[in-house]
Amino acid sequence: MNFNQSLIPATLIKRYKRFLADVVLANGDEVTAHCANPGAMLGLNQPGIHVWLSKSDNPKRKLAYSWELAEIELHGKQALVGINTMHPNKLAFEAIEAGKVEELTGYDDLKREVPYGKNSRIDILASKDSQQRCYIEVKNVHLLRHEGLAEFPDSVTKRGAKHLEELSDMVAKGHRAVMFYIIQRDDATRFSIAADKDPVYFETFQKARQRGVEVIAYDCALSTTAIKLRNRLAVISA
Repeated sequence: MNFNQSLIPATLIKRYKRFLADVVLANGDEVTAHCANPGAMLGLNQPGIHVWLSKSDNPKRKLAYSWELAEIELHGKQALVGINTMHPNKLAFEAIEAGKVEELTGYDDLKREVPYGKNSRIDILASKDSQQRCYIEVKNVHLLRHEGLAEFPDSVTKRGAKHLEELSDMVAKGHRAVMFYIIQRDDATRFSIAADKDPVYFETFQKARQRGVEVIAYDCALSTTAIKLRNRLAVISA
């Protein structure tokens, strides 16, 4: 996934009301940017960190700037972290379509946002010969507390647990179902569920795996011009 333009550097003043962030641009101007992330963003919203913004030319937008990346230092390493939760679905779709996700090759049709379950929409529905169906739910991951260990979620997510249950139901109906965690970081080596952040989600995750829901996790290569899916990471027990 390429950004339309190179990102703009800034310094974070504060993030507030979940979807707003005040920043200082390189020229000293203070602006408010849209923060497309409903999570806690632990470790990624400290005042003073270096951030990167995209800018829209759409005059109808209330906020021209959007917060895309955070640049942090953790465990002695510099890392770029994608904070925009709108991107993983596109990243997954592009990678699957290009045959770059080995576990999800062989399908001749991909559709996004298809209604299913209990008033839900599956992120990606892959099918072959209009019969073999694979339901793919995509989740954004940016939490990393222990060196190399990416975790999800960073806060309670009832909606996430609901998605796991609906994927389990699809397996029970004879379909394939995959939970696809996309880690928008370049400093992770493995992935796990953060059971302490949401015990209910962890329990639902364990049950879903037992019922046949597949789990895959990939990290990303990030820059100020593009974000690309990179390597599959091991999924370990919490």
